[in-house]
Amino acid sequence: MENSCKEEYKIQSFDLETQKLLKTALKDPGSVDLEKVSGVIVEQSLKDQVFSKEAGRICYTIVQAESKQTNGSVFRRNLLTRLQHEFKTREETRKRSIQEWVCLVSFICNIFDYLKVNSVPMIALVQPVFECLFRLAQPDALKNEEELHRVGSQLEQMNTSLMDDLFLLLRDGFLLHDLSSLNRLLLLEILEFRAGGWSLSVSAHKYYYSEVSL
Repeated sequence: MENSCKEEYKIQSFDLETQKLLKTALKDPGSVDLEKVSGVIVEQSLKDQVFSKEAGRICYTIVQAESKQTNGSVFRRNLLTRLQHEFKTREETRKRSIQEWVCLVSFICNIFDYLKVNSVPMIALVQPVFECLFRLAQPDALKNEEELHRVGSQLEQMNTSLMDDLFLLLRDGFLLHDLSSLNRLLLLEILEFRAGGWSLSVSAHKYYYSEVSL
């Protein structure tokens, strides 16, 4: 099992009963309640910043094991259903806890990175990934540098290549699509924010915030 040591280490943070459930799911997914397994993984991902970045590896292993064992996709279906629910209530999560919101974004992007269908990223996750990134470009998030810095830098550390791909698409959108002046300005700001190591110079900070407030 690829990276099994790392997966086992992360599982040790759970209680013994949950550890047993996850270990069994990794090896014999057909013998456990996969809806419960997906719920446990999502809930822990929203609480644990480190786990939210590693959970994709565990989910990938379970998906692969289930596919080989039964050629099924019960776990993936339940995982996406739970993610859909969390995504729909993301604003409530953000208002309740920036930490949970950061973990949710990291988890969604991590799942997008790891889980593929016929070696192609899951279409169902493309829009949520982009909406999360564009949410970070809204005025209230831009004014909260800690929020944007934490999400951006964590995703960068998690997978630089994926972040590069996402920002290439964002740059293409900025150059090619018919955006409003405000959306173009906000998109340019997030592009420059990343280029500056997830921070802005004092002059850039004043420029963007004065323009957004107009």
